[in-house]
Amino acid sequence: MADRVTVIGWDGSPLTPAAGSALAAATLVAGAAHHLALPEVPKGAERIRLGSVDLAARRIAGHRGSAVVLADGDPGFFGVVRTLRAPEHGLEVEVVPAVSSVATAFARAGMPWDDAQIVVAHRRTLRRAVNVCRAHPKVAVLTSPGAGPAELALLLEGVHRTFVICEELGTDREQVTVLTSDKAADHVWRDPNVVIVIGGAASAAHRGGGWIAAREPGYPPAVRGWALPGESYGKGLGEGESVQLRAAQLARLGPRIGDLVWDIGCGSGALAAEAARFGAAVIAVDADADACARAKATARRSSAQLQVVQGRAPHVLERLPEPDVVRIGGGGVPVVTACADRRPQRIVTHASTRDEAEAVGAALAAGGYDVECALLQSVDMDTGTWEERERSVVFLLSGRRGDSAP
Repeated sequence: MADRVTVIGWDGSPLTPAAGSALAAATLVAGAAHHLALPEVPKGAERIRLGSVDLAARRIAGHRGSAVVLADGDPGFFGVVRTLRAPEHGLEVEVVPAVSSVATAFARAGMPWDDAQIVVAHRRTLRRAVNVCRAHPKVAVLTSPGAGPAELALLLEGVHRTFVICEELGTDREQVTVLTSDKAADHVWRDPNVVIVIGGAASAAHRGGGWIAAREPGYPPAVRGWALPGESYGKGLGEGESVQLRAAQLARLGPRIGDLVWDIGCGSGALAAEAARFGAAVIAVDADADACARAKATARRSSAQLQVVQGRAPHVLERLPEPDVVRIGGGGVPVVTACADRRPQRIVTHASTRDEAEAVGAALAAGGYDVECALLQSVDMDTGTWEERERSVVFLLSGRRGDSAP
């Protein structure tokens, strides 16, 4: 029985001596159709067309002889090595890597990629991959059937990005196309390996290089911490945007990479910008044109990738993509109900009176949410005289879906 398998990466260039020797001695070879057609594959070797890597691993484990798996690029980078190393297969894995398709794509584009986010898009993860493209200025998307450039472009509607689409890298049919995201949905693409998605305001750290790969926009931040004071946002904060309330709301929202956050009644854009600093994509909504202008200014100042939408909730929400978490800065029960109908994992809002808090809590509960309410009282002190400057009392409400992922 085979207890060892050699995994050979292939990037279109000639095989290395080590890879050639391993392949020449193989009695079983697994790979895609274009791998199995390589002249170096021994004529008498058993050939397995790779579909399910788990099934191939079981065939390899039961094979008497020398097994080789061929894979595109670096097979240890979002590749077959992870599955082959699963304990249940009992295989010892030796890897002969090649240049990864991501590195090749950025080389074709003549761009550095230490500051890029890298995501894998399947049909089940496509929406989260798109949210990363909304939130970050440089993303490499490893695509799959049904989750390619056209699908990315359609879900990015309203967000301008440039696509560098790399089709069939390493083959004689290789093609690199650069076009804007609004044009990508009009084409049929040949199973591309990688789509580089570029756009938005890059931070100074991105422009000048840094010390950590795939760092967040604006990382390290000019000001340490989050829930920053009002003076950090130009003209200061509006009603319902106090430092303490914002900190509590962000803690309950828990925004993260791959999420889409709705900030409804965004005001100055303070919370929206801070949610973006956690790596989430953010759509900031406000009915007031001046508030939208302030939110855009906050985004520029914070190097945050915000999409700002002017419109009155709940009607404006009908055309927005599905959120993961929602912060509601105003609008009361009708807005809470409209958001609950979209079934985000978490909804956070506040109320100024107990009656209002009870009504909002009842709306959340009716929408299928577990409701939490806390009365927050904060007192801003003048540390020169230790006298009270401002007092704030507010009900903080948060709803969490019982059937959602943590």
